[in-house]
Amino acid sequence: MGLFRSALDAIKKGLHKTAEAIGGQLRSLLLGRTLSEELIDEIESRLIAADVGVKAARELVEGLRKEFRSGTLSRGEDALEYLKKSLKSRWPAEARAIVVAERKPTVVLVVGVNGVGKTTSVAKIARSLKDEGRTVLLAAADTFRAGAVAQLTVWSERLGIEIVKGKAGADPAAVAFDAADAAIARGVDVLLVDTAGRLHTQDNLMRELSKIRNVLAKKIPGAPHEVLLVLDATSGQNAVQQARLFGAAAGVTGIFLAKLDGTARGGIVVAIREELDVPVKLIGVGERPEDVQPFDPDRFVEAMFAG
Repeated sequence: MGLFRSALDAIKKGLHKTAEAIGGQLRSLLLGRTLSEELIDEIESRLIAADVGVKAARELVEGLRKEFRSGTLSRGEDALEYLKKSLKSRWPAEARAIVVAERKPTVVLVVGVNGVGKTTSVAKIARSLKDEGRTVLLAAADTFRAGAVAQLTVWSERLGIEIVKGKAGADPAAVAFDAADAAIARGVDVLLVDTAGRLHTQDNLMRELSKIRNVLAKKIPGAPHEVLLVLDATSGQNAVQQARLFGAAAGVTGIFLAKLDGTARGGIVVAIREELDVPVKLIGVGERPEDVQPFDPDRFVEAMFAG
């Protein structure tokens, strides 16, 4: 769809903590040294510590060890290049762009547990879309948390983007219905729907999401066109667990990995790729609107290893 333009400098800046933890540590460990079995063991430990995931780390190191034993790789510098190349190859060619509807509006449903930065992420996406010249309408369907509606309202006023909301405790599906009506009537390009992150039980949450999806589908053919799951990168392996439990039930089509700038554990992107059949589509690498970036595996890996 090309909704977002990738900026390598923003990605590098946002991943500086991860680059220090992965690229920096591995360079200091490997540069100028001859490879050995012990050194390769240490590489595995560093990768696991950066939340690349045990499975991925072991597979990467097994490949590296095989190349070392065959005599193909002998220097620390060779190992660094091998790791970068192998990491890049772990992402298959797949659709990572935000899907666009053939007819306006494109409907993006944003889901995720409370505390991951979901509502703020909705606002950042909205701002980025507006900056690219697209018209946006916000739907405050997280009616179970009054703070979420208030927060999104403040964002809408600050950004100059219209919002549809209901009273506290209102039926989220009814808000989604009204928002879909308004989006059609106003001819907006994108309808962004914020949803509740936690109800009394997970079953209740999934039922509410199903109701919202059904209402949107009845009003707008093919909607929602995207269901983005917001995950907090600073939560490490817990993010993988959230995605596993939450993602499948909600019909997630893509992941927005937020708060990457706040963690040295950016390797979690690799673990998510290993555990889930859902593409990471957007990453949050800072507080500015332009810090919402499309996920590009090659650029991401280069930023992880940046000096």
